[in-house]
Amino acid sequence: MRIKPLHAWDVSPREAIEIQLRLREQLRFTPLAVERVRWVAGADVSFDKGSDTIFAAVVVLELPHLAVIEEAAVTTVTRFPYIPGLLSFREAPAVLKAFEKVTRWPDALLLDGQGLAHPRRMGLACHLGLLLDLPAIGCAKSLLVGTYEEPAPEAGSFSPLLDRGEVVGVALRTKDHTSPIFVSPGHKIDLESAIRLVLRCVAGHRQPEPTRQAHLLVNRLRRGEGIEPTTGRLF
Repeated sequence: MRIKPLHAWDVSPREAIEIQLRLREQLRFTPLAVERVRWVAGADVSFDKGSDTIFAAVVVLELPHLAVIEEAAVTTVTRFPYIPGLLSFREAPAVLKAFEKVTRWPDALLLDGQGLAHPRRMGLACHLGLLLDLPAIGCAKSLLVGTYEEPAPEAGSFSPLLDRGEVVGVALRTKDHTSPIFVSPGHKIDLESAIRLVLRCVAGHRQPEPTRQAHLLVNRLRRGEGIEPTTGRLF
């Protein structure tokens, strides 16, 4: 297990914002040798608004064939309220619990959430990238901040995502004539490398395969399906 204990989780919303502002100074955005990435993890979280129960899943895939080699999932309870811009304090502890079960440590992490494309430049991918010391990318299905021009309709096209005059990510078309996803670097990866890695992880769907598989897994967990203790797979 390689989780860095960077701060307490039992904090107020005001304290959470202060933590975000402090942690963002530790973020690093450097090129990643994408062709050397072998194992990519996807993580996803699901919860019902108004409920303290939270479901989290991590799936590790092997490139280039995107074969699933490990799955881990947890059901736990969160005490942090649902506050836009502070969702990492509600979601990250559950993802970390799932990562505690992972034996094949990934080379990079894709998350269904934001990286730099966040009001304080500290989305879930930034937060978990620091905590796990991994190159992390936000691959969000919806826009949180910024504006963009619609990219060309072909898969692989993208346009800059701008917020307050700063490029914080891109709107990336992952499938022909399908709505783009919003890709932003989280930690230990720059935007160009993030785009390249996400496109390596696309397998005919709008979502890249790591986050798509994590989403499927977390939904199965919500339906009450169990996980085999030896393989980590659901049954």
